[in-house]
Amino acid sequence: MKYCKNLSLFLALGVAYSSCTDLQVDEVESIVTENASGQFTGDASALLESAYNQLETFRNQDGVYSLYDHTSDEMIPPTRGTDWGDNGVWRLLHTQNWDATHQYVLSSWNILNSRVYTTNQVLASNDPAPNPQQLAEARFLRAFYMWHVMDLYGQVPFRDVTDGVNVDPKVYNRAEAFDFIIADLEAALPDLAVTGPSAENVTATKAAANAMLARMYLNKGVYLSTVDEAGVSNIVFDPADMAKVIAYADAVTADGYSLEPDYYNNFTSSAQAEVIFASPQGSPENRYFMTLHYDNNPSGWNGFTTLADFYAKFEDSDIRKGIPAKKDGSEFSGIAHGFLLGQQYSDSGTVIINSRNNQPLAFTEDVPLIGATTEQGIRAIKYHPADKDHYVLLRYADVYLMKAEAMMRSNDIAGALATVNELRAVRGATPLGALDEAAMLDERGRELYWEGIRRVDQVRFGTFATGTWAYKDNTEPFRVLFPIPQQALDSNPNLVQNPGY
Repeated sequence: MKYCKNLSLFLALGVAYSSCTDLQVDEVESIVTENASGQFTGDASALLESAYNQLETFRNQDGVYSLYDHTSDEMIPPTRGTDWGDNGVWRLLHTQNWDATHQYVLSSWNILNSRVYTTNQVLASNDPAPNPQQLAEARFLRAFYMWHVMDLYGQVPFRDVTDGVNVDPKVYNRAEAFDFIIADLEAALPDLAVTGPSAENVTATKAAANAMLARMYLNKGVYLSTVDEAGVSNIVFDPADMAKVIAYADAVTADGYSLEPDYYNNFTSSAQAEVIFASPQGSPENRYFMTLHYDNNPSGWNGFTTLADFYAKFEDSDIRKGIPAKKDGSEFSGIAHGFLLGQQYSDSGTVIINSRNNQPLAFTEDVPLIGATTEQGIRAIKYHPADKDHYVLLRYADVYLMKAEAMMRSNDIAGALATVNELRAVRGATPLGALDEAAMLDERGRELYWEGIRRVDQVRFGTFATGTWAYKDNTEPFRVLFPIPQQALDSNPNLVQNPGY
């Protein structure tokens, strides 16, 4: 929203792109040599470092993150006067009325595919060539980036580094891309390092690969289902696939991962139990700047809030709903963890005054999509400005709940319920008396809100495109996939527009 800059031409797909974001990190230029004939040399170590650094894109509030969370039932991007109007890009996401020219549909496509290409360069490098662990890490990263393309768009363009620049990238459909990603993850596993949980897990490990394999098989029924004008049909949760989810989740547990007793510690430098994979590049300031009011300390962009209906899913005893601010006078102590609602206080405990209306700053549950006042909307703080650390990309609680869901879909309802209630006990929530799909989706929402996974969950549970929530009444089922950007269609005749667009 604040700063815009043009990024380099992505020759791999023949599309130029630009990105607008607040804390934009400069792209790291790869050390490569390539010409029109497809001859290629590359420094594997430098390229792999670049591929890791490019993970910073996931911590931005726009682009990829916006496609996963702003389109869901857990976040709303209200326009406040002229702030966050941005030519309607946020409203179009929330109301699910995007098209093939949407700014973030285009930028996400180009960013993700360019990162897939960087990993291809690592694998093809020969000056020097990658060692076995570097090969494994590159395969994991390629799978991670490619999963996002497959999940969001249903088609994955792929260009070998030995292809000349005039060669149109081939295109994998969802089933082909699924098999490709599985093969990469399985090939990577033997040579990836075994580490326990740590806030410094910023390189690929066996646990990260096992977590992604669990995610792949849990969503396999979605990825192999039919997507047409009638939406997603014939989703099948094969018991054999659910058994694999459970096995891969157990493999993560075997590497020493467990549920973190202090929920918000997951997002700090003291994280000990749950961090499987995190971005090494930059810190996640965007996550609190994007939601804090202009008059909080630090001053934020007064942007995004959660919906009252989503907030209502939490019990007061559930630590995930929030814990009070310290208000002890230490830096940023006036900002609470979790959801911020009601009167806000400074670090010293004094009432914060809203500079826009000279009234005490008190956040409210009600918030319109257009014309919101500056205090309207419940804010959410997971990465606290006083103790933030690396942006977490894979977390153990996600894997834990994937196992519980796989148990439920394998008709082990009692086992799944017990597993979910173990997590709820750690979070201070009362036990559930029963478990069904709606309850499981709600529990994933309570645990993983604002962590960039909600759209995936809603699609799998069938509530994303055809469901409704505040200010979202469009129920066109084809919106389980985003459109292929028009620029990409124009540049690569092997791509075909997704149905409905």
